[in-house]
Amino acid sequence: MAETKATQSSRGQFGPNDWIRAARRVLESRSIDSVRVEVLAKEIGVTKGSFYWHFRDRDDLLQRVLIAWRDEATEQIIFRFESRGLSARELIRDLLSLPFRGSSAAEAAASELAIRAWARRDESARSVVDDVDAKRLSYITQCFRALGFNASEARSRGFALYSYDLSESLLSHQGTAKQKDDRRIFMERLLLTPLSSSEHF
Repeated sequence: MAETKATQSSRGQFGPNDWIRAARRVLESRSIDSVRVEVLAKEIGVTKGSFYWHFRDRDDLLQRVLIAWRDEATEQIIFRFESRGLSARELIRDLLSLPFRGSSAAEAAASELAIRAWARRDESARSVVDDVDAKRLSYITQCFRALGFNASEARSRGFALYSYDLSESLLSHQGTAKQKDDRRIFMERLLLTPLSSSEHF
């Protein structure tokens, strides 16, 4: 009876998002192998039994971690960009600045790297990462298309911008603030400047 009361109390205080956030913290600080019910219960400070009010099993939790990250990494961020009413050129400049947005950028990079490491070993995670990459690349390509670049060149420029953002997140300790700003300005100029007809290939 005491266990039941504790579980019910925990159920009232902690929802599925608390478990998902705890799973992400453990994934980022350790590895996917450490994301276990008993570890998360200790992390949150509740009983293991309370986990099953919200999830069928560990696999259910892991799938919802992936879904939460996918939505946060694509749909939500694209909605925030679109709702600001920026021009395509301004959107591209904003995208180039994403890796430099302080603690929020660092947190996003930590999640991204942890999810990608997981995806190297797990097909479900790989599928979600591939889906996120495809949606991001499609969105960025649309921005370049809106500037008048043809489909092939827009895809190439979109891939270059996306690769740059990922690289800056991965190599966040490389260079001074001035050097990072110089790189961003260089990439902006490179990506937004049309090639002459003789330079197309």
